[in-house]
Amino acid sequence: MFLTGAQLAKVFQKAKAQRFGIIASNVVFDTQIRAIVQGYDAAGSDGLMQMSSGAVKFAAGASQDLKVGAQLISTMIKTFASQFPKSGVGLHIDHATPNYFDFIVYCIEQNLVTSVMIDASKEELSENIRITKEVVDLAHKHGIIVEGEIGHIKGTEDEIVSDTELYTKPEEALEFVKKTNVDLFAASVGTNHGVTKGANVVLHLDLIKEIDDLLIKNGCERGLVLHGASGLTDLQQSTAVANGVVKINKDTHYQMDMASAVQAYWEKEKDAIVCPAGVKMEDYVPNKSKFDPRKWLAKGEEAMQNTIMGFCKVSGSANNSIFS
Repeated sequence: MFLTGAQLAKVFQKAKAQRFGIIASNVVFDTQIRAIVQGYDAAGSDGLMQMSSGAVKFAAGASQDLKVGAQLISTMIKTFASQFPKSGVGLHIDHATPNYFDFIVYCIEQNLVTSVMIDASKEELSENIRITKEVVDLAHKHGIIVEGEIGHIKGTEDEIVSDTELYTKPEEALEFVKKTNVDLFAASVGTNHGVTKGANVVLHLDLIKEIDDLLIKNGCERGLVLHGASGLTDLQQSTAVANGVVKINKDTHYQMDMASAVQAYWEKEKDAIVCPAGVKMEDYVPNKSKFDPRKWLAKGEEAMQNTIMGFCKVSGSANNSIFS
């Protein structure tokens, strides 16, 4: 089922109390949505779908109309998720920078999303706090939860680009949470957006615990968020969850799943659409039973569904839905 903001808040509260993580999955089109929603349900886990500004523009087609793209993605998720009453999924706006403020307002007021992230992390702390609080005040009036961030995560994700990483300072995290009243806090601890291998990433997972302990000590405990987690090892993810992370963002891994599965299919079935060497074109007949998109897209869906089920097991969210 599609989660309300209040239900998603319960999901994260349970995750924090029992120390497991919810996998947040970036999506663009129906192939991903089917695979990932089915994967959450098969794992007995709640989950969160995410749409970036780039994804919304892509979904809208040539117009790149943000409103049209958001309506399309939200409708697809709500409609498909209605088939699964024993698990819940929400829809989150990922990394919306201040120039997308009006878009955030539109999605909130049109009831398209469950949660939003306002990413003003490139601003000075005081300005970041001011902008984030403005979003929080509006979102909370509509029952929508909000994620905020301090620090820079290295790498590229759609329109979010940083050549450097800036680690979050615990004392600034405390000030930020107190003054903005965000529901979720994203800390920069060394993860990268894009293609990475966890074994090559130096993470300061102790920094997550330091921030979590400080927030708890000051009576403002929050669920922490780990961005850029596609390439992390199982141990890195489980340690992050043990230290206070309740939301783990995934994107690149699904893209790689789909691309590799489809490539493998066409490596095997390329003669179905390309005339083989040594065969005259007038004698060649393409094989519709092989090039039908439902055949090769299904390979990508299967790969992504298996991946999300594995992610839920590693994060501990499997069999922990609030509806089970």
